[in-house]
Amino acid sequence: MLEQSGRVEVVGEAADGDVAVRQARALRPDVVLMDVRMPGTDGIAATAAIVGERLAEVVALTTFDLDEYVLGMVRAGAAGFLLKTVGAGELVDAVCRVAAGEGVLAPEVTRRLLDAVAAHVPADAPAPADDRLASLTARERDVLDALGDGLSNADIAARLVVSETTVKSHVSHLLAKLGVRTRLQAGVLARDLRG
Repeated sequence: MLEQSGRVEVVGEAADGDVAVRQARALRPDVVLMDVRMPGTDGIAATAAIVGERLAEVVALTTFDLDEYVLGMVRAGAAGFLLKTVGAGELVDAVCRVAAGEGVLAPEVTRRLLDAVAAHVPADAPAPADDRLASLTARERDVLDALGDGLSNADIAARLVVSETTVKSHVSHLLAKLGVRTRLQAGVLARDLRG
């Protein structure tokens, strides 16, 4: 599906997590599509290694939409989570969006992920203090809040009445300042901070 699109070049394949990590080191792809359950090293551990070494962005592509897999992949640093029922056009679009710095989530898991994040904080608990927020500009805080709402760069640009290029710049800066690797992790942090 990816090669036939003409928009994506497939540079390698791997049957298990160990090989995926080795291939990412050798081939340096922009995006890795990672199955969650594989023989040997699973997709969560392989994703953590690939993202931790800053080898590539990772999109989980799996038949399993179990909460522990979704949360595991997001915590490992995946920039997206898709189910294998996704259509060819949606898959290609997701790979291109992640390569451009956005995150993607299958609609089937988005609400459950947000609910899982919200469930970790009691409703009456005060928002946790986070010293990292002090380094953010007011506009970066606005962008972080929008990431917590699950908005795309285009949606954030429309909300804040700025260009998508400006949004991408703010996202890059706030990821670095917050010490997170992906916009999904920033969105989870934003939800945590809301309490």
